[in-house]
Amino acid sequence: MQDPFTGRPTLVQGARLPSRENRRVLQHDHGRRLEALARLGAAAARVGIGTDPDDDLVLWEADEVALLADADPLWHELHEAARAFRTLLPLVALSDFGFADDVGDILAECPASLRPISSGVEATAFECVADHSIYKFFMPRDNGRIGGTFSFRRGDDTALLADASDGTYRAMLEKFDIILRLDGMPIEVIGVTRAEGVLITKQTLGERLAEGADTSRVQPAPLIPIPSRLLRAHRDHPRLFFVDGAPWLVADLHAKNLVRASDGELRAIDLLAAPFPPGLIAGEPLLQDWLERVAADPASGLLRETSDDEL
Repeated sequence: MQDPFTGRPTLVQGARLPSRENRRVLQHDHGRRLEALARLGAAAARVGIGTDPDDDLVLWEADEVALLADADPLWHELHEAARAFRTLLPLVALSDFGFADDVGDILAECPASLRPISSGVEATAFECVADHSIYKFFMPRDNGRIGGTFSFRRGDDTALLADASDGTYRAMLEKFDIILRLDGMPIEVIGVTRAEGVLITKQTLGERLAEGADTSRVQPAPLIPIPSRLLRAHRDHPRLFFVDGAPWLVADLHAKNLVRASDGELRAIDLLAAPFPPGLIAGEPLLQDWLERVAADPASGLLRETSDDEL
C-alpha cells in the first residue's frame, strides 16, 4: 500500500488493523527511530551542540555538516548519525497534505482531502477522505517543546507527585512506542515539517467511546495500579508500566484516548507517559522496594509480606 499523501509504503489504512506481523514491524520502526535519535543526540553532544529541547536535532538537515564530515571523526559520526535519523523521520511539508504554503490555521483551512476530527492541546486530528486513516498533526510551542510528559517531585504525604509538563520530540516518539507496546491502535510516524516543526503521524481509525465513559476498569492489562501512598499524578488513571525493565508512569487513558477497533477490542490512541526518575526513586525506600517486587510479581502489595516466624 502507498500513503495517499507521501506516496511512501504504508502499513496503516482506514479501520483495518494491520496484521500482527506488520504491527511488529511498526513497533520495530519506533524502536529504531528512538535509537537513531539517541545516537544523533550523543554525537551532537560530543561536538558541543546542546540538545535540550531537542527540536534543533529533530529538524536537522541530513547534510548540514557534510563539509566537516571528512575533517574530524566526531563530525563524521554526527553527519552519519544525522543521515541515519533522517531516513527514519523524513522531512515533509504541510503542502504534501494539501494545505496552502502560507496556511495559518490548519483546522480552519484544511483541504478537501482531510476531514477535521478533533483539536486538542497537543495535536489536531483529521480523517483522510481517501483511505479513512487518522492523521495527527502535533504542533510545537514557541519554546521548542512539543506534546507532554511528566515532571516529578517529592510529596508530603506521598512519595512522588507527577505534574503534567511540556514534552520533547523524544518524549513524543517514546509515547508512540509505548502505545504499540500496550497493543494500542497502530501508529506510523510520517515525518516532521522542516519549516514549522509539526510532527505528523498516521493511525488506524477506531470507533469513539461515549463522552465521559468510565474507563477505570478497562485499562490495558499490562498496566499496574500504583498505590496512592507512592505516587499521585495530575492526570486520570495513573499506572505503572515496565519498558525494557525500567519503570514508567502511564496515565490519561480516559474515554477520549481509547477507541474500539475493528476487532472489537478497546485500544489506546493516546496517553501521557514518562520514566520514573532514578534519583528520586533512590531516595524513597518504600517506592524502591515496591518497584523491585512488582517487577517480578505485578500483584505485589504496598508492603512486603512478613512470615509468622519473623513476628
